[in-house]
Amino acid sequence: MTAKPGSKPGHAKQGDAGPGASQPGEVKGDDAKPGASNPEAEGDAVETAAPVTLRIGEAAERAGVSSRTLRWYEERGLLVPTGYSVGGARRYSEEDVARLVHIRELQSLLGFDLGEIRDVLRGEDDLSGLRSEYRSGADDARRREILMEATEINKKLRAVVRGKQERLAGMMGELEAKAANYNVRLKEMDPPRQA
Repeated sequence: MTAKPGSKPGHAKQGDAGPGASQPGEVKGDDAKPGASNPEAEGDAVETAAPVTLRIGEAAERAGVSSRTLRWYEERGLLVPTGYSVGGARRYSEEDVARLVHIRELQSLLGFDLGEIRDVLRGEDDLSGLRSEYRSGADDARRREILMEATEINKKLRAVVRGKQERLAGMMGELEAKAANYNVRLKEMDPPRQA
């Protein structure tokens, strides 16, 4: 699997029967990580398992969506596969599946449209990058800049969520007013009580 399109392919598609063919998630040749454990060279060392990748249908099934939805999200810039097989088939990691589930939650639970979801994901990705840089030992001046950038991004994300909350609160208010109106009309239709 390659890390991104255009990278050197590291293994064949699953199902290739040739000798030395690798399976999704198996790292061979040029894709092997430097410093990775090599039991043949180190004697009793234990080999670290390569990350498992999923085909598009497997990732879609795990997230409860269709393969078409995954391709649509990729076109919209919401989800990029971890890599591609030699033949160009998309390969997804567990992190990709978690991101897909998060996209669905933003869409179904919070009612965000795809534009809002893209903004939220971009902000979360930026915050993740800043967090990594902060933890990597940046000097105090850069840490201050990182915290200021993170504060701005967080402010924008809160504004997106707050806007949604306000629209939902308005909708709930309308529904409650209608419910109260229905109850009044029902009481008006009740026959008068006899003493």
